[in-house]
Amino acid sequence: MIDSIHERIHAIRSKLPDSVRLIAVTKTVTSEVIRSAYDAGIRDFGENRIQEVISKQNDLQDLTDIKWHFIGHLQSNKAKKALQHFSWIHSVDNLKLAQRLHNLAAELGVTPLVCLQVKILPDPSKSGWHIPELMTDLPALNQCKNLQVQGLMTITPRGLNDPQTLDVFNRTRKLAVEIQSQNWSHMQMEQLSMGMSSDYHLAIQAGATMVRLGTILFGERAS
Repeated sequence: MIDSIHERIHAIRSKLPDSVRLIAVTKTVTSEVIRSAYDAGIRDFGENRIQEVISKQNDLQDLTDIKWHFIGHLQSNKAKKALQHFSWIHSVDNLKLAQRLHNLAAELGVTPLVCLQVKILPDPSKSGWHIPELMTDLPALNQCKNLQVQGLMTITPRGLNDPQTLDVFNRTRKLAVEIQSQNWSHMQMEQLSMGMSSDYHLAIQAGATMVRLGTILFGERAS
Protein backbone atom coordinates (compact mmCIF):
# COMPACT_ATOMS: atom_id res chain seq x y z
CA MET A 1 0.00 0.00 0.00
CA ILE A 2 2.79 2.41 0.93
CA ASP A 3 4.54 1.84 -2.40
CA SER A 4 1.32 2.45 -4.32
CA ILE A 5 0.70 5.72 -2.46
CA HIS A 6 4.23 6.87 -3.29
CA GLU A 7 3.61 6.01 -6.95
CA ARG A 8 0.31 7.91 -7.01
CA ILE A 9 1.82 10.96 -5.37
CA HIS A 10 4.76 11.07 -7.74
CA ALA A 11 2.46 10.56 -10.72
CA ILE A 12 0.18 13.44 -9.69
CA ARG A 13 2.99 15.80 -8.76
CA SER A 14 4.63 15.25 -12.13
CA LYS A 15 1.46 16.58 -13.78
CA LEU A 16 1.07 19.69 -11.63
CA PRO A 17 2.51 23.04 -12.66
CA ASP A 18 4.99 24.52 -10.19
CA SER A 19 2.41 27.20 -9.41
CA VAL A 20 -0.07 24.67 -7.99
CA ARG A 21 0.16 23.44 -4.40
CA LEU A 22 -0.94 19.87 -3.77
CA ILE A 23 -2.94 19.50 -0.56
CA ALA A 24 -3.32 15.84 0.38
CA VAL A 25 -6.74 15.33 1.97
CA THR A 26 -6.20 12.83 4.75
CA LYS A 27 -9.53 12.46 6.52
CA THR A 28 -9.79 8.86 7.86
CA VAL A 29 -6.18 8.24 6.72
CA THR A 30 -3.87 6.89 9.41
CA SER A 31 -0.87 8.73 10.79
CA GLU A 32 1.33 6.00 9.30
CA VAL A 33 0.00 6.71 5.81
CA ILE A 34 0.40 10.46 6.32
CA ARG A 35 4.03 9.83 7.27
CA SER A 36 4.45 7.87 4.05
CA ALA A 37 2.97 10.74 2.03
CA TYR A 38 5.36 13.08 3.82
CA ASP A 39 8.26 10.82 2.82
CA ALA A 40 7.03 11.12 -0.78
CA GLY A 41 7.37 14.91 -0.56
CA ILE A 42 3.95 16.12 0.61
CA ARG A 43 4.03 18.94 3.14
CA ASP A 44 0.43 20.23 2.94
CA PHE A 45 -2.33 18.12 4.46
CA GLY A 46 -6.06 18.86 4.53
CA GLU A 47 -8.49 17.73 7.22
CA ASN A 48 -12.11 18.50 8.05
CA ARG A 49 -12.42 17.00 11.54
CA ILE A 50 -10.61 18.81 14.30
CA GLN A 51 -10.50 15.96 16.82
CA GLU A 52 -9.09 13.65 14.19
CA VAL A 53 -6.28 16.01 13.28
CA ILE A 54 -5.31 16.61 16.91
CA SER A 55 -4.59 12.90 17.31
CA LYS A 56 -2.57 12.84 14.09
CA GLN A 57 -0.60 15.92 15.06
CA ASN A 58 0.36 14.23 18.32
CA ASP A 59 1.61 11.21 16.36
CA LEU A 60 3.55 13.35 13.88
CA GLN A 61 5.14 15.94 16.15
CA ASP A 62 8.58 15.24 14.70
CA LEU A 63 7.46 16.41 11.24
CA THR A 64 7.75 20.07 12.08
CA ASP A 65 7.34 21.52 8.58
CA ILE A 66 3.88 20.08 7.89
CA LYS A 67 1.23 22.69 7.10
CA TRP A 68 -2.28 21.70 8.15
CA HIS A 69 -5.23 23.03 6.13
CA PHE A 70 -8.79 22.99 7.46
CA ILE A 71 -11.04 22.32 4.48
CA GLY A 72 -14.42 21.35 5.95
CA HIS A 73 -17.40 23.28 7.19
CA LEU A 74 -16.29 25.11 10.33
CA GLN A 75 -18.83 25.47 13.11
CA SER A 76 -18.49 28.66 15.10
CA ASN A 77 -18.03 26.80 18.39
CA LYS A 78 -14.98 25.02 16.96
CA ALA A 79 -13.33 28.14 15.60
CA LYS A 80 -10.84 28.46 18.45
CA LYS A 81 -9.58 24.90 18.08
CA ALA A 82 -9.29 25.39 14.34
CA LEU A 83 -7.04 28.39 14.91
CA GLN A 84 -4.94 26.42 17.39
CA HIS A 85 -4.37 23.45 15.09
CA PHE A 86 -4.40 24.77 11.51
CA SER A 87 -2.32 27.41 9.75
CA TRP A 88 -4.78 27.55 6.83
CA ILE A 89 -8.58 27.68 6.90
CA HIS A 90 -10.01 27.31 3.40
CA SER A 91 -13.67 27.30 4.35
CA VAL A 92 -14.49 30.70 5.86
CA ASP A 93 -18.02 30.78 4.50
CA ASN A 94 -19.83 33.72 6.11
CA LEU A 95 -19.15 37.10 7.68
CA LYS A 96 -20.11 36.07 11.20
CA LEU A 97 -17.54 33.27 11.16
CA ALA A 98 -14.87 35.56 9.74
CA GLN A 99 -15.48 38.09 12.51
CA ARG A 100 -15.35 35.40 15.18
CA LEU A 101 -12.07 34.07 13.80
CA HIS A 102 -10.73 37.64 13.72
CA ASN A 103 -11.57 38.19 17.39
CA LEU A 104 -10.23 34.81 18.49
CA ALA A 105 -7.06 35.28 16.48
CA ALA A 106 -6.36 38.46 18.46
CA GLU A 107 -6.80 36.55 21.73
CA LEU A 108 -4.51 33.74 20.58
CA GLY A 109 -1.91 35.96 18.95
CA VAL A 110 -2.15 34.24 15.57
CA THR A 111 -2.77 35.49 12.04
CA PRO A 112 -4.24 32.55 10.13
CA LEU A 113 -4.18 32.27 6.36
CA VAL A 114 -7.74 31.98 5.09
CA CYS A 115 -9.77 31.60 1.93
CA LEU A 116 -13.33 32.80 1.48
CA GLN A 117 -15.65 30.01 0.37
CA VAL A 118 -17.98 30.98 -2.46
CA LYS A 119 -20.96 29.30 -4.11
CA ILE A 120 -20.94 30.19 -7.78
CA LEU A 121 -24.06 28.09 -8.42
CA PRO A 122 -26.93 27.40 -6.01
CA ASP A 123 -26.18 24.26 -4.00
CA PRO A 124 -28.11 23.49 -0.80
CA SER A 125 -25.52 20.91 0.24
CA LYS A 126 -22.64 23.43 0.32
CA SER A 127 -21.83 26.42 2.47
CA GLY A 128 -20.39 29.67 1.20
CA TRP A 129 -21.18 33.15 0.00
CA HIS A 130 -23.27 33.79 -3.06
CA ILE A 131 -21.51 36.42 -5.14
CA PRO A 132 -23.81 39.39 -4.31
CA GLU A 133 -23.56 38.61 -0.60
CA LEU A 134 -19.78 38.46 -0.74
CA MET A 135 -19.50 41.75 -2.58
CA THR A 136 -21.71 43.38 0.06
CA ASP A 137 -19.60 41.94 2.89
CA LEU A 138 -16.20 42.92 1.50
CA PRO A 139 -15.86 46.17 3.50
CA ALA A 140 -16.58 44.33 6.76
CA LEU A 141 -14.21 41.50 5.79
CA ASN A 142 -11.49 44.05 5.13
CA GLN A 143 -11.79 45.09 8.77
CA CYS A 144 -10.86 41.56 9.92
CA LYS A 145 -7.23 42.56 10.08
CA ASN A 146 -6.14 39.54 12.13
CA LEU A 147 -7.01 37.27 9.22
CA GLN A 148 -4.70 36.99 6.23
CA VAL A 149 -7.30 36.65 3.50
CA GLN A 150 -5.45 34.99 0.64
CA GLY A 151 -8.14 34.23 -1.93
CA LEU A 152 -11.22 32.18 -2.72
CA MET A 153 -12.25 28.56 -2.29
CA THR A 154 -15.05 26.78 -4.10
CA ILE A 155 -16.57 23.31 -4.43
CA THR A 156 -18.61 22.49 -7.50
CA PRO A 157 -22.11 21.02 -7.19
CA ARG A 158 -22.46 17.36 -8.00
CA GLY A 159 -23.71 16.31 -11.41
CA LEU A 160 -22.02 18.94 -13.56
CA ASN A 161 -20.40 17.98 -16.84
CA ASP A 162 -16.87 19.12 -17.66
CA PRO A 163 -17.82 22.37 -19.45
CA GLN A 164 -20.13 23.34 -16.58
CA THR A 165 -17.43 22.52 -14.00
CA LEU A 166 -14.84 24.52 -15.90
CA ASP A 167 -17.26 27.45 -16.06
CA VAL A 168 -17.62 27.43 -12.26
CA PHE A 169 -13.86 27.50 -11.84
CA ASN A 170 -13.43 30.25 -14.42
CA ARG A 171 -16.12 32.34 -12.76
CA THR A 172 -14.37 31.89 -9.42
CA ARG A 173 -11.12 33.14 -10.92
CA LYS A 174 -12.85 36.13 -12.50
CA LEU A 175 -14.48 36.95 -9.16
CA ALA A 176 -11.07 36.92 -7.48
CA VAL A 177 -9.71 39.25 -10.15
CA GLU A 178 -12.65 41.61 -9.66
CA ILE A 179 -12.16 41.69 -5.89
CA GLN A 180 -8.41 42.18 -6.23
CA SER A 181 -8.98 45.13 -8.56
CA GLN A 182 -10.74 46.95 -5.73
CA ASN A 183 -7.42 47.19 -3.85
CA TRP A 184 -8.59 46.22 -0.38
CA SER A 185 -5.92 46.98 2.20
CA HIS A 186 -6.21 43.71 4.15
CA MET A 187 -7.25 41.18 1.55
CA GLN A 188 -5.35 39.45 -1.21
CA MET A 189 -6.87 37.35 -3.97
CA GLU A 190 -3.77 35.51 -5.10
CA GLN A 191 -4.89 32.00 -4.10
CA LEU A 192 -7.61 29.89 -5.67
CA SER A 193 -8.37 26.72 -3.71
CA MET A 194 -10.44 24.68 -6.13
CA GLY A 195 -10.39 21.24 -7.64
CA MET A 196 -10.59 17.78 -6.11
CA SER A 197 -9.76 14.30 -7.35
CA SER A 198 -12.47 14.21 -10.02
CA ASP A 199 -12.00 17.69 -11.46
CA TYR A 200 -8.60 19.04 -10.47
CA HIS A 201 -7.41 19.04 -14.10
CA LEU A 202 -10.21 21.48 -14.95
CA ALA A 203 -9.43 23.62 -11.91
CA ILE A 204 -5.80 23.89 -12.99
CA GLN A 205 -6.92 24.87 -16.47
CA ALA A 206 -8.95 27.69 -14.89
CA GLY A 207 -6.08 28.95 -12.73
CA ALA A 208 -6.23 27.04 -9.43
CA THR A 209 -3.24 27.57 -7.16
CA MET A 210 -4.23 24.86 -4.64
CA VAL A 211 -5.90 21.52 -5.36
CA ARG A 212 -7.34 19.32 -2.62
CA LEU A 213 -6.78 15.67 -3.52
CA GLY A 214 -7.77 12.66 -1.44
CA THR A 215 -9.31 9.71 -3.30
CA ILE A 216 -6.85 9.84 -6.19
CA LEU A 217 -3.95 9.56 -3.71
CA PHE A 218 -5.31 7.27 -1.00
CA GLY A 219 -8.22 5.44 -2.61
CA GLU A 220 -11.87 5.37 -1.60
CA ARG A 221 -12.49 5.92 2.09
CA ALA A 222 -15.38 6.08 4.50
CA SER A 223 -16.96 9.53 4.57
